[in-house]
Amino acid sequence: MNSRALYDTLRTILLAGAILPASAARLTAAELRPATLKAWNAYVEASEQRIARELRSAKGFLALDFQPVAQAALERQAVLAGEITVKKMDTVDPAGEKIPVPAGMIHHWRGSVFIPGANLEDVVSRVTNPDLNNTRQEDVLRVSVLERGPDYLRIYLKLQRSKFVTVVYNTEHTVKACRYGKSQASSTSVATKIAELEMPNSDREREKPEGQDRGFLWRLNSYWRYEQAAGGVIVECESISLSRGVPALLELVIRPLIDSTARESMCRTLDSMRGRLARALPHKNTVTAPLSQASKIRPKALECVPLRGICHASKRCRGTALQSAPRTTARNSGFRSLGCTNRA
Repeated sequence: MNSRALYDTLRTILLAGAILPASAARLTAAELRPATLKAWNAYVEASEQRIARELRSAKGFLALDFQPVAQAALERQAVLAGEITVKKMDTVDPAGEKIPVPAGMIHHWRGSVFIPGANLEDVVSRVTNPDLNNTRQEDVLRVSVLERGPDYLRIYLKLQRSKFVTVVYNTEHTVKACRYGKSQASSTSVATKIAELEMPNSDREREKPEGQDRGFLWRLNSYWRYEQAAGGVIVECESISLSRGVPALLELVIRPLIDSTARESMCRTLDSMRGRLARALPHKNTVTAPLSQASKIRPKALECVPLRGICHASKRCRGTALQSAPRTTARNSGFRSLGCTNRA
């Protein structure tokens, strides 16, 4: 995943977290409890095992392929038509039960976008060699590559978000990429450090102890898949994050706001990535779609499809959301459970 996409994903969660409290400005400190972290690890473990199975499967490669056949075909058609599809995900334990998260909330979303004219080689090159200038904007205060290996990156981002309440973080992320033949690739990003700052951007700036802050963002993993298709590349992002919990009654009011914000932000993240890649990819390496598909690859500016509705960045989603992903299970072992493997 390139650093700009990583920032956009993190921004999604910061905005969602910023509207958690009824009065954000007066929000007191929260503590990441061992029970909350244990639930997060169980959730990520279950999710990563499901992702690993999908990456090895001969049935498909993208997460959207592992839905009922008609639903998968509908979503793929929408993506190839230039729409950005977004769905809320839910992972359960091995017994098929919901994983409770005491004193915390897990936010799990997946989105897909088609990059017309793109070549997988160029997309993977952009992912593994991010242009940091693309991340420079008002909310990105500082960016650097801490370490670069043959198949991984360690990236530092200092981020500021100002909506309802100003939050500034020092964050570090490990990004690892895998190839699956000539037409498919994936990358995984795990935030290894998320430290909220006190008195940011001053000579008294200091990090709060991790897990002992206001609880807007405690953990963040994202899983990306890239597949060459006729006329371009399909890019899919799956994001899982952890924030502080809220009382059950308050969650009934807060959760729809969080979901609406997360959905719209995923749309913006993928639309922004589509625009940057389309502008940056070398013209000589672009893929030409058959004339029969010409009408399917024109991007529809910032349109997000929750199956039977359109979600614009400035409006709430209308229509019915896509059904939850199949209930499966897995372990937060960094990248070990998602290492490159031969496909069946």
